Amino acid sequence: MQLFFIVFAVCLLVSLGTVAALMLSRTPRYRTGAEDLIALFDAVLDNRADQARWDSVIGYPIRHDAYLESLRRRCQHLMEAHGRPWQVAQGGSLFSRQGREELSALRAHLAAHQALHQGEYSA
Repeated sequence: MQLFFIVFAVCLLVSLGTVAALMLSRTPRYRTGAEDLIALFDAVLDNRADQARWDSVIGYPIRHDAYLESLRRRCQHLMEAHGRPWQVAQGGSLFSRQGREELSALRAHLAAHQALHQGEYSA
């Protein structure tokens, strides 16, 4: 009978500990930053990214930074206008030539914005 109470107490403690841990922990959050977008743009421009990677970053709303959210929406429009996801499987680029030029301009603008933003905080 003592063994029953010991096993019951241990199971109860483990169960309560698990419930407490689940109630106190938060769900994981992914915050897309400027560095993530620059890395994605570089991968797309070098033909190293596929549509799944593009959609996983660009398809996720950015709520903590209005500038990055507007850039993300421009990227969505860019995919709608110049995207060629069917050519990635054949070794081609995710965008047409005009789309890559626009993406390169967006990347340069984001890099300049990021450098300016970092300069404000370091000075």
